[in-house]
Amino acid sequence: MNFPVLFDESYDFKIGKGTVVREGRDVSIVATGLMVSQSLKAVESLEQEGISAQVINISTIKPLDQELIIQAARTTGAVVTAEEHSIIGGLGSAVAEVLSENCPIPLRRIGTQDTPGTSGKPVELLEHYQLNPRHIISAVKEVLQQK
Repeated sequence: MNFPVLFDESYDFKIGKGTVVREGRDVSIVATGLMVSQSLKAVESLEQEGISAQVINISTIKPLDQELIIQAARTTGAVVTAEEHSIIGGLGSAVAEVLSENCPIPLRRIGTQDTPGTSGKPVELLEHYQLNPRHIISAVKEVLQQK
């Protein structure tokens, strides 16, 4: 399975700074790692349904770009996090902490649940752990119903 190159050599990586990869007004998808490309695929489908989703790439969870997350939350009013990591103690937890203290809004976390790991092909693992665009789309629709 190939994943697209999102940033070329000119990308200015900064520790503690996220990057808005795609603008949107209805929901913010805050993603890290390969889940950024999965989120961008989900956004294409959401757009066909009239849902405008912002995608933010978070390259470092600690330090976390709290300012960007708060700004995104205030702009869209709903957040979905997406990570290929446990939702416990990862990006989803860090974003939940920031939002609960600064801008409480509906939040859904996409990531591995508190279950043992398994092996397999990347596409199969993304489906097994519900980390593909279909599951991101579902989480976006759920969080939008809570707005």
